[in-house]
Amino acid sequence: MHITIIGIGMGNPDLLTIRAMRAIQQSRCLIGAQRLLNCFPDVDVEKVPASVPAQIAEEVLRRRQLGNVTVIVSGDVGFYSAAKGLMHLLGDEQVELIPGISSLQYFCTRLGISWEDISVLSLHGREQDLIGTICANEETFLLTGGKFGAAEICARLCENALGDLAVSVGERLSYPDERISQGTAEQLCGETFDPLAVMLVRNCNMRRRSRPATHGIPDEAFLRGNVPMTKAEVRAVSISKLCLEPGWMVWDVGAGTGSVSVEVARVLPDGLVFAVEREQEACKLIEQNRIRFSLPNLQIIQGTAPDALSDLPAPDAVFIGGSSGGLSASVELAVQKNPAVRVVVNAITLETVGAALEAFNRLELTGQEIVQVFAARSKTVGSSHMMTGQNPVYILSAGGKDAWKP
Repeated sequence: MHITIIGIGMGNPDLLTIRAMRAIQQSRCLIGAQRLLNCFPDVDVEKVPASVPAQIAEEVLRRRQLGNVTVIVSGDVGFYSAAKGLMHLLGDEQVELIPGISSLQYFCTRLGISWEDISVLSLHGREQDLIGTICANEETFLLTGGKFGAAEICARLCENALGDLAVSVGERLSYPDERISQGTAEQLCGETFDPLAVMLVRNCNMRRRSRPATHGIPDEAFLRGNVPMTKAEVRAVSISKLCLEPGWMVWDVGAGTGSVSVEVARVLPDGLVFAVEREQEACKLIEQNRIRFSLPNLQIIQGTAPDALSDLPAPDAVFIGGSSGGLSASVELAVQKNPAVRVVVNAITLETVGAALEAFNRLELTGQEIVQVFAARSKTVGSSHMMTGQNPVYILSAGGKDAWKP
Protein backbone atom coordinates (compact mmCIF):
# COMPACT_ATOMS: atom_id res chain seq x y z
CA MET A 1 0.00 0.00 0.00
CA HIS A 2 1.37 3.41 -0.97
CA ILE A 3 0.20 6.34 1.18
CA THR A 4 0.96 9.92 0.20
CA ILE A 5 0.30 12.94 2.42
CA ILE A 6 0.30 16.19 0.49
CA GLY A 7 0.36 19.74 1.79
CA ILE A 8 -1.81 21.69 -0.65
CA GLY A 9 -1.20 25.16 0.72
CA MET A 10 -4.13 27.43 1.54
CA GLY A 11 -6.55 25.75 -0.88
CA ASN A 12 -5.90 27.18 -4.35
CA PRO A 13 -4.73 24.33 -6.65
CA ASP A 14 -2.58 26.83 -8.56
CA LEU A 15 -0.17 26.79 -5.59
CA LEU A 16 0.46 23.03 -5.77
CA THR A 17 3.86 21.75 -6.78
CA ILE A 18 4.02 19.71 -9.99
CA ARG A 19 4.97 16.64 -7.92
CA ALA A 20 1.91 17.09 -5.69
CA MET A 21 -0.48 17.52 -8.62
CA ARG A 22 0.92 14.42 -10.32
CA ALA A 23 0.48 12.37 -7.13
CA ILE A 24 -3.15 13.49 -6.80
CA GLN A 25 -3.90 12.57 -10.41
CA GLN A 26 -2.34 9.12 -9.99
CA SER A 27 -4.13 8.35 -6.73
CA ARG A 28 -6.98 5.87 -6.41
CA CYS A 29 -8.57 7.72 -3.48
CA LEU A 30 -8.41 11.22 -2.07
CA ILE A 31 -9.01 11.78 1.68
CA GLY A 32 -9.17 15.09 3.51
CA ALA A 33 -11.35 17.89 4.84
CA GLN A 34 -14.32 18.73 2.62
CA ARG A 35 -13.00 22.26 2.03
CA LEU A 36 -9.82 20.77 0.58
CA LEU A 37 -11.58 18.10 -1.48
CA ASN A 38 -13.68 20.82 -3.11
CA CYS A 39 -10.47 22.21 -4.62
CA PHE A 40 -10.27 19.25 -7.02
CA PRO A 41 -13.61 18.96 -8.83
CA ASP A 42 -11.95 17.62 -11.99
CA VAL A 43 -10.03 14.80 -10.29
CA ASP A 44 -12.20 11.72 -10.95
CA VAL A 45 -11.41 9.43 -7.99
CA GLU A 46 -13.18 8.40 -4.80
CA LYS A 47 -13.22 11.36 -2.41
CA VAL A 48 -13.62 10.72 1.31
CA PRO A 49 -14.29 13.67 3.64
CA ALA A 50 -12.39 13.38 6.94
CA SER A 51 -10.69 16.08 8.99
CA VAL A 52 -9.65 14.52 12.33
CA PRO A 53 -6.36 12.52 12.19
CA ALA A 54 -7.91 9.44 13.84
CA GLN A 55 -10.75 9.43 11.30
CA ILE A 56 -8.35 9.98 8.40
CA ALA A 57 -6.14 7.09 9.53
CA GLU A 58 -9.19 4.82 9.80
CA GLU A 59 -10.33 5.70 6.28
CA VAL A 60 -6.82 5.18 4.87
CA LEU A 61 -6.36 1.73 6.41
CA ARG A 62 -9.84 0.70 5.31
CA ARG A 63 -8.75 1.15 1.68
CA ARG A 64 -5.64 -1.02 1.69
CA GLN A 65 -6.85 -2.90 -1.37
CA LEU A 66 -6.69 0.24 -3.52
CA GLY A 67 -2.90 0.29 -3.26
CA ASN A 68 -2.50 4.04 -3.78
CA VAL A 69 -4.21 6.39 -1.32
CA THR A 70 -3.59 10.14 -0.98
CA VAL A 71 -4.32 12.35 2.01
CA ILE A 72 -4.50 16.10 1.48
CA VAL A 73 -3.84 18.52 4.34
CA SER A 74 -3.79 22.31 4.41
CA GLY A 75 -0.57 24.31 4.32
CA ASP A 76 2.73 22.49 4.56
CA VAL A 77 3.08 18.99 6.03
CA GLY A 78 5.78 20.22 8.43
CA PHE A 79 4.12 23.38 9.71
CA TYR A 80 1.45 22.85 12.41
CA SER A 81 -0.02 20.16 10.18
CA ALA A 82 -2.35 17.21 10.75
CA ALA A 83 0.37 15.16 9.04
CA LYS A 84 2.32 14.90 12.32
CA GLY A 85 -0.44 13.13 14.22
CA LEU A 86 -1.42 11.12 11.18
CA MET A 87 2.08 9.69 10.76
CA HIS A 88 1.97 8.45 14.34
CA LEU A 89 -1.44 6.80 13.83
CA LEU A 90 -0.35 5.05 10.63
CA GLY A 91 2.46 3.33 12.51
CA ASP A 92 4.66 1.15 10.31
CA GLU A 93 2.88 1.99 7.07
CA GLN A 94 5.11 3.48 4.36
CA VAL A 95 4.22 7.10 3.89
CA GLU A 96 5.50 9.67 1.40
CA LEU A 97 5.30 13.34 2.40
CA ILE A 98 5.03 16.07 -0.22
CA PRO A 99 5.44 19.64 1.07
CA GLY A 100 3.22 22.58 0.24
CA ILE A 101 3.27 26.34 0.67
CA SER A 102 2.53 27.30 4.30
CA SER A 103 0.26 30.18 5.28
CA LEU A 104 3.34 31.85 6.80
CA GLN A 105 5.19 31.80 3.48
CA TYR A 106 2.20 32.92 1.46
CA PHE A 107 1.10 35.73 3.80
CA CYS A 108 4.58 37.19 4.14
CA THR A 109 4.93 37.12 0.36
CA ARG A 110 1.65 39.00 -0.01
CA LEU A 111 2.91 41.57 2.52
CA GLY A 112 6.23 41.83 0.69
CA ILE A 113 8.38 40.87 3.66
CA SER A 114 10.83 38.08 4.51
CA TRP A 115 9.93 35.62 7.25
CA GLU A 116 13.15 34.03 8.50
CA ASP A 117 13.23 36.17 11.67
CA ILE A 118 9.52 36.06 12.49
CA SER A 119 8.34 34.36 15.68
CA VAL A 120 5.51 31.86 15.10
CA LEU A 121 2.65 31.02 17.46
CA SER A 122 -0.34 28.74 16.86
CA LEU A 123 -3.47 29.61 18.84
CA HIS A 124 -5.59 27.03 17.04
CA GLY A 125 -7.19 25.10 19.89
CA ARG A 126 -4.36 25.73 22.35
CA GLU A 127 -3.37 28.15 25.13
CA GLN A 128 -0.12 29.97 24.45
CA ASP A 129 1.80 32.91 25.88
CA LEU A 130 0.38 35.37 23.36
CA ILE A 131 1.30 38.65 25.07
CA GLY A 132 4.71 37.46 26.25
CA THR A 133 5.67 36.27 22.76
CA ILE A 134 4.54 39.50 21.09
CA CYS A 135 6.39 41.62 23.68
CA ALA A 136 9.59 39.64 23.18
CA ASN A 137 9.69 39.77 19.37
CA GLU A 138 9.71 42.40 16.66
CA GLU A 139 7.30 40.43 14.46
CA THR A 140 4.97 37.58 15.44
CA PHE A 141 2.94 35.42 13.04
CA LEU A 142 -0.24 33.97 14.53
CA LEU A 143 -2.34 31.03 13.38
CA THR A 144 -5.81 31.89 14.70
CA GLY A 145 -8.57 29.49 15.64
CA GLY A 146 -11.34 28.65 18.11
CA LYS A 147 -11.77 31.32 20.78
CA PHE A 148 -8.64 33.07 19.50
CA GLY A 149 -10.02 34.67 16.36
CA ALA A 150 -8.40 37.75 14.82
CA ALA A 151 -10.81 40.20 16.46
CA GLU A 152 -10.44 38.49 19.84
CA ILE A 153 -6.64 38.64 19.60
CA CYS A 154 -6.79 42.36 18.80
CA ALA A 155 -9.06 42.86 21.82
CA ARG A 156 -6.60 40.93 24.00
CA LEU A 157 -3.80 43.23 22.82
CA CYS A 158 -5.90 46.27 23.72
CA GLU A 159 -6.64 44.84 27.18
CA ASN A 160 -2.90 44.59 27.78
CA ALA A 161 -2.10 48.17 26.71
CA LEU A 162 -0.80 47.03 23.30
CA GLY A 163 -3.60 48.49 21.18
CA ASP A 164 -1.20 50.71 19.21
CA LEU A 165 0.75 47.77 17.72
CA ALA A 166 0.55 47.34 13.93
CA VAL A 167 -1.51 44.31 12.87
CA SER A 168 -2.09 42.63 9.49
CA VAL A 169 -4.89 40.08 9.08
CA GLY A 170 -5.11 37.71 6.13
CA GLU A 171 -8.49 36.05 5.47
CA ARG A 172 -9.20 33.15 3.10
CA LEU A 173 -5.73 33.37 1.64
CA SER A 174 -5.33 32.26 -1.99
CA TYR A 175 -9.10 32.13 -2.60
CA PRO A 176 -10.84 34.59 -4.97
CA ASP A 177 -12.34 36.44 -1.98
CA GLU A 178 -9.00 36.79 -0.21
CA ARG A 179 -8.82 39.90 2.00
CA ILE A 180 -5.88 41.51 3.81
CA SER A 181 -6.60 44.16 6.46
CA GLN A 182 -4.03 46.38 8.13
CA GLY A 183 -4.17 48.81 11.03
CA THR A 184 -3.53 48.97 14.75
CA ALA A 185 -4.96 46.37 17.10
CA GLU A 186 -7.30 49.03 18.46
CA GLN A 187 -8.57 49.87 14.98
CA LEU A 188 -9.20 46.24 14.05
CA CYS A 189 -10.61 44.80 17.28
CA GLY A 190 -14.17 45.79 16.34
CA GLU A 191 -14.00 44.20 12.88
CA THR A 192 -15.49 40.87 11.83
CA PHE A 193 -13.05 38.38 10.33
CA ASP A 194 -13.40 35.00 8.67
CA PRO A 195 -12.44 32.05 10.92
CA LEU A 196 -9.93 31.08 8.20
CA ALA A 197 -7.44 33.82 9.04
CA VAL A 198 -3.82 34.44 10.02
CA MET A 199 -2.19 37.50 11.58
CA LEU A 200 1.10 39.33 11.75
CA VAL A 201 1.75 41.62 14.73
CA ARG A 202 4.62 44.11 14.59
CA ASN A 203 6.19 45.37 17.80
CA CYS A 204 9.06 47.42 16.44
CA ASN A 205 9.13 50.28 18.95
CA MET A 206 10.93 50.64 22.26
CA ARG A 207 8.17 48.84 24.19
CA ARG A 208 9.61 45.57 23.00
CA ARG A 209 11.08 43.62 25.88
CA SER A 210 12.73 40.24 26.33
CA ARG A 211 11.54 37.54 28.67
CA PRO A 212 13.08 37.90 32.14
CA ALA A 213 15.65 35.33 33.17
CA THR A 214 14.86 35.97 36.84
CA HIS A 215 12.75 38.14 39.13
CA GLY A 216 13.90 41.56 40.34
CA ILE A 217 11.45 44.40 39.61
CA PRO A 218 12.15 47.52 41.70
CA ASP A 219 9.37 48.56 44.09
CA GLU A 220 8.78 51.88 42.35
CA ALA A 221 7.82 50.10 39.11
CA PHE A 222 4.58 48.86 40.72
CA LEU A 223 1.38 50.85 41.17
CA ARG A 224 0.85 50.71 44.91
CA GLY A 225 -1.69 53.15 46.34
CA ASN A 226 -2.31 52.48 50.05
CA VAL A 227 -2.11 48.70 49.72
CA PRO A 228 0.66 46.73 51.52
CA MET A 229 3.43 45.37 49.31
CA THR A 230 6.15 42.77 49.79
CA LYS A 231 9.35 44.80 49.38
CA ALA A 232 11.92 43.93 46.72
CA GLU A 233 14.56 42.36 49.01
CA VAL A 234 12.06 40.16 50.85
CA ARG A 235 10.27 39.38 47.59
CA ALA A 236 13.52 38.19 46.03
CA VAL A 237 14.30 35.74 48.83
CA SER A 238 10.70 34.55 49.11
CA ILE A 239 10.40 33.76 45.40
CA SER A 240 13.73 31.95 45.41
CA LYS A 241 12.41 29.75 48.25
CA LEU A 242 9.43 28.74 46.06
CA CYS A 243 11.88 26.73 43.90
CA LEU A 244 9.78 27.44 40.81
CA GLU A 245 9.79 25.17 37.79
CA PRO A 246 8.49 25.81 34.24
CA GLY A 247 4.75 25.38 33.79
CA TRP A 248 3.90 25.50 37.50
CA MET A 249 0.55 26.51 38.99
CA VAL A 250 1.12 29.04 41.80
CA TRP A 251 -1.18 30.56 44.44
CA ASP A 252 -0.35 33.97 45.93
CA VAL A 253 -2.55 34.23 49.04
CA GLY A 254 -3.01 37.74 50.42
CA ALA A 255 -1.56 39.22 47.24
CA GLY A 256 -1.75 42.91 48.21
CA THR A 257 -0.53 44.93 45.22
CA GLY A 258 0.33 41.70 43.39
CA SER A 259 4.09 42.29 43.41
CA VAL A 260 4.87 38.61 44.07
CA SER A 261 2.22 37.46 41.58
CA VAL A 262 3.64 39.73 38.90
CA GLU A 263 7.22 38.61 39.46
CA VAL A 264 6.24 34.91 39.40
CA ALA A 265 4.01 35.29 36.33
CA ARG A 266 6.85 36.99 34.44
CA VAL A 267 9.34 34.19 35.05
CA LEU A 268 6.70 31.48 34.39
CA PRO A 269 5.19 32.53 31.03
CA ASP A 270 3.95 28.96 30.49
CA GLY A 271 2.60 28.69 34.05
CA LEU A 272 -0.47 30.14 35.77
CA VAL A 273 -0.61 32.39 38.85
CA PHE A 274 -3.69 33.02 40.99
CA ALA A 275 -3.53 36.22 43.04
CA VAL A 276 -5.99 35.80 45.92
CA GLU A 277 -6.92 39.00 47.75
CA ARG A 278 -9.98 39.95 49.82
CA GLU A 279 -9.81 43.76 49.51
CA GLN A 280 -11.48 45.27 46.44
CA GLU A 281 -9.05 48.21 46.28
CA ALA A 282 -6.11 45.79 46.26
CA CYS A 283 -7.71 43.64 43.52
CA LYS A 284 -8.05 46.74 41.34
CA LEU A 285 -4.36 47.52 41.89
CA ILE A 286 -3.38 43.95 41.00
CA GLU A 287 -5.37 44.24 37.78
CA GLN A 288 -3.64 47.52 36.96
CA ASN A 289 -0.23 45.94 37.59
CA ARG A 290 -1.23 42.87 35.57
CA ILE A 291 -2.00 45.13 32.60
CA ARG A 292 1.10 47.26 33.27
CA PHE A 293 3.35 44.20 32.90
CA SER A 294 1.20 42.45 30.22
CA LEU A 295 0.57 39.19 32.07
CA PRO A 296 -2.30 37.10 30.67
CA ASN A 297 -1.20 34.17 32.87
CA LEU A 298 -2.08 36.09 36.05
CA GLN A 299 -5.65 35.64 37.31
CA ILE A 300 -7.18 37.61 40.19
CA ILE A 301 -9.48 35.99 42.74
CA GLN A 302 -11.27 38.31 45.14
CA GLY A 303 -12.11 36.55 48.40
CA THR A 304 -10.81 35.43 51.77
CA ALA A 305 -8.65 32.35 52.23
CA PRO A 306 -9.26 29.47 52.60
CA ASP A 307 -12.78 29.74 51.13
CA ALA A 308 -11.52 31.56 48.02
CA LEU A 309 -9.07 28.72 47.35
CA SER A 310 -11.59 25.87 47.25
CA ASP A 311 -12.33 25.99 43.53
CA LEU A 312 -8.77 26.70 42.37
CA PRO A 313 -6.76 23.98 40.61
CA ALA A 314 -4.12 22.13 42.61
CA PRO A 315 -1.03 24.31 43.14
CA ASP A 316 2.59 23.35 42.65
CA ALA A 317 3.64 26.20 44.94
CA VAL A 318 1.89 28.52 47.38
CA PHE A 319 3.10 31.87 48.69
CA ILE A 320 1.24 33.27 51.70
CA GLY A 321 1.90 36.93 52.35
CA GLY A 322 -1.27 37.46 54.37
CA SER A 323 -4.16 35.19 55.28
CA SER A 324 -6.30 37.08 57.81
CA GLY A 325 -6.20 34.20 60.26
CA GLY A 326 -6.69 31.49 57.66
CA LEU A 327 -3.03 30.49 57.31
CA SER A 328 -3.28 26.97 58.73
CA ALA A 329 -6.47 26.11 56.80
CA SER A 330 -4.98 27.52 53.58
CA VAL A 331 -1.85 25.38 53.88
CA GLU A 332 -3.97 22.32 54.71
CA LEU A 333 -6.18 22.85 51.64
CA ALA A 334 -3.12 23.23 49.39
CA VAL A 335 -1.64 20.00 50.73
CA GLN A 336 -4.95 18.20 50.23
CA LYS A 337 -4.97 19.25 46.59
CA ASN A 338 -1.28 18.42 46.09
CA PRO A 339 0.67 16.55 48.81
CA ALA A 340 3.93 17.58 47.10
CA VAL A 341 3.13 21.30 47.13
CA ARG A 342 5.90 23.79 47.99
CA VAL A 343 4.82 26.36 50.62
CA VAL A 344 6.45 29.70 51.50
CA VAL A 345 5.06 31.99 54.22
CA ASN A 346 6.06 35.55 55.07
CA ALA A 347 5.60 36.55 58.73
CA ILE A 348 6.24 39.72 60.70
CA THR A 349 4.88 38.61 64.08
CA LEU A 350 5.99 35.66 66.20
CA GLU A 351 2.36 34.53 66.36
CA THR A 352 2.31 34.07 62.59
CA VAL A 353 5.61 32.18 62.74
CA GLY A 354 4.07 29.88 65.34
CA ALA A 355 0.93 29.32 63.26
CA ALA A 356 3.00 28.46 60.18
CA LEU A 357 5.23 26.01 62.07
CA GLU A 358 2.19 24.37 63.68
CA ALA A 359 0.68 23.83 60.22
CA PHE A 360 3.96 22.53 58.77
CA ASN A 361 4.39 20.04 61.64
CA ARG A 362 0.77 18.90 61.71
CA LEU A 363 0.81 18.26 57.96
CA GLU A 364 4.26 16.64 58.20
CA LEU A 365 5.85 18.91 55.59
CA THR A 366 9.51 18.09 55.09
CA GLY A 367 12.49 20.39 54.57
CA GLN A 368 11.28 23.09 56.95
CA GLU A 369 13.38 26.25 57.00
CA ILE A 370 13.14 29.68 58.60
CA VAL A 371 15.11 32.67 57.30
CA GLN A 372 14.92 36.11 58.87
CA VAL A 373 15.67 38.93 56.47
CA PHE A 374 16.98 42.30 57.69
CA ALA A 375 17.28 44.79 54.84
CA ALA A 376 18.45 48.39 54.88
CA ARG A 377 18.27 50.98 52.12
CA SER A 378 20.36 54.10 51.71
CA LYS A 379 18.97 57.62 51.69
CA THR A 380 20.85 60.82 50.94
CA VAL A 381 21.50 63.17 53.82
CA GLY A 382 23.29 66.21 52.45
CA SER A 383 26.34 64.84 50.65
CA SER A 384 26.30 61.56 52.60
CA HIS A 385 24.42 58.27 52.42
CA MET A 386 22.69 56.90 55.50
CA MET A 387 21.23 53.42 55.80
CA THR A 388 17.60 53.09 56.91
CA GLY A 389 16.47 49.72 58.20
CA GLN A 390 13.33 47.98 56.91
CA ASN A 391 11.08 45.82 59.08
CA PRO A 392 12.60 42.36 59.66
CA VAL A 393 10.59 39.56 58.03
CA TYR A 394 10.55 35.81 58.70
CA ILE A 395 10.44 33.64 55.57
CA LEU A 396 9.28 30.10 56.32
CA SER A 397 9.38 27.37 53.68
CA ALA A 398 8.58 23.65 53.56
CA GLY A 399 7.32 20.84 51.35
CA GLY A 400 7.84 20.10 47.69
CA LYS A 401 10.47 17.89 46.17
CA ASP A 402 14.19 18.33 46.67
CA ALA A 403 15.18 19.97 43.38
CA TRP A 404 18.89 19.72 44.25
CA LYS A 405 18.95 16.05 45.13
CA PRO A 406 21.04 14.04 42.60
